[in-house]
Amino acid sequence: MIETNDTSASPSRRPRVFAADDPALVTPEHQDQDLPGGGDLDPDDDAAGNTTHAPVSLSHGIRWGALFLSAMLGLASLAASVSFARFVSQALARNDWVGWTSTGLIAIAGFAALVIVAREIYGLLRLARLGRLRRDADAALISKDKKLEQSAVRDLRALFASRRDLRWGLARLAEHESDVRDPGDLLRLADREVLAPLDAQARRLILASSKRVSTVTALSPMVWIAMGYVLVENLRMLRALAGLYGGRPGGIGALRLGRMVVGHIIASGGVAMTDDLLGQFLGQDLLRRLSRRLGEGAFNGALTARVGVAAIDVTRPLPFLDAAPVRVRDIVPELFKRTGLGGT
Repeated sequence: MIETNDTSASPSRRPRVFAADDPALVTPEHQDQDLPGGGDLDPDDDAAGNTTHAPVSLSHGIRWGALFLSAMLGLASLAASVSFARFVSQALARNDWVGWTSTGLIAIAGFAALVIVAREIYGLLRLARLGRLRRDADAALISKDKKLEQSAVRDLRALFASRRDLRWGLARLAEHESDVRDPGDLLRLADREVLAPLDAQARRLILASSKRVSTVTALSPMVWIAMGYVLVENLRMLRALAGLYGGRPGGIGALRLGRMVVGHIIASGGVAMTDDLLGQFLGQDLLRRLSRRLGEGAFNGALTARVGVAAIDVTRPLPFLDAAPVRVRDIVPELFKRTGLGGT
């Protein structure tokens, strides 16, 4: 682009080449034309004629509405607490049936709270015991330490000593324990005789939970109902799997177990693997033909199965040695067959 200036104003200047988007080309004349109504320039403009525009601030200072709602919520909580404390103190001060009933109810509530706390602590200790047993078994396999291996098997027998459904497997383990000579074979025997039947039960449990999640997600009229059910069903499945392998987590233990399972899935890339597996099994053309609800149900069911398999990896006291591992690729086809998605 070539600029030609007025020869009468500057006869010595010659035409020159410049870039069309050069910000230095803005002149006071052009700014006068760009201003609304052709008004004068602001006196704060720089010498070159450029106008400095301050950024518009969206903040309006103190958010009085949020402050009002927070204060009212705090007052309501304080009023409820004071009202409840006053009611309890007045009820306990009475000598009639109201006072005795209040005293009994408070005693029951306190005892129930102590039991809940004790169960939570016991559940956390059981989860820690499973993790310690798994670490000992892994260390015995790596170092080929027979004493550590025998100690891990003794802990495993003590863990399942009260389980009636494992008496036959524990008896076979005790019967053949003296025949084991090579390092690692004792853990393989325990894996085959004691934990393999539990793996079959865990597989059926994961399949049932995944089927329920798929069905409810596909039929739920509201998204938040489906999301709430998926969360509750996954937590229930985690607690059931942990109880199956010797843990007894409560509410806090289930949340801690859920955090461990999510960390395991992220570390192993399980979410992407589940998505790829779902696409490979159903096919992209079939996924396009399915309704949105059926597609969400299929994905949520497959993701629930992945969460269950990760929970087995976290809570199983021994690694998979001779027992066949539980895999998502074996559960998903059967899940779609049972829910009717595989035949669409």
